[in-house]
Amino acid sequence: MTKPHSPACDRNRNPILSVLREHFADRRQVLEIGSGTGQHAVYFAAAMSHLQWQTSDIAENLPGIRAWLDDAALANTPPPLELDVNGALPLAGFDAVFSANTLHIMSWLEVQRMFLRLNQIVAVDFKLAIYGPFNYGGRFTSESNAAFDASLKSRGPHMGIRDFEAVNSLAKPVGLKLVADVEMPANNRMLVWRRSEAQFSAP
Repeated sequence: MTKPHSPACDRNRNPILSVLREHFADRRQVLEIGSGTGQHAVYFAAAMSHLQWQTSDIAENLPGIRAWLDDAALANTPPPLELDVNGALPLAGFDAVFSANTLHIMSWLEVQRMFLRLNQIVAVDFKLAIYGPFNYGGRFTSESNAAFDASLKSRGPHMGIRDFEAVNSLAKPVGLKLVADVEMPANNRMLVWRRSEAQFSAP
């Protein structure tokens, strides 16, 4: 099949990689939630060969992801998993989770479910890295983000740019502490949380 292609993935992959190189240097098993076309997976897995990079997405996107993985033929990219935050989750044991440009596509209820169910699929010590646009203090960070939010809502009322504070409040009950909030090109952010064994066992 013809591989799906996202120009945005080509534009943002290097800025994202620079953050992941730092925060995933000590990781081994990464689950990517919402792998989309599969472009990010092959690029990051090739650049960080110490990681086992597990792609996942809803069923309709899996053929495109497989096309990218098959073409790259990397040893550290197993076949993609079907994953819907409303349904069954993959096997546990991941020490890192990465997701790009997904939270504003999901409904807020689905975002909540994703965070609540992280404990089912991750190790005690794990990191979560999420890339995308976010509001701060209930405000858009740019006019372009406001226009993007309006475009999202025209596609579906459940979509929209999420407030950083609301997302961060979902991370805390899972034991996650924010360790990085990195400004990225095109008015995006990279948020990284970590839960250590000490944090997990603290009363």
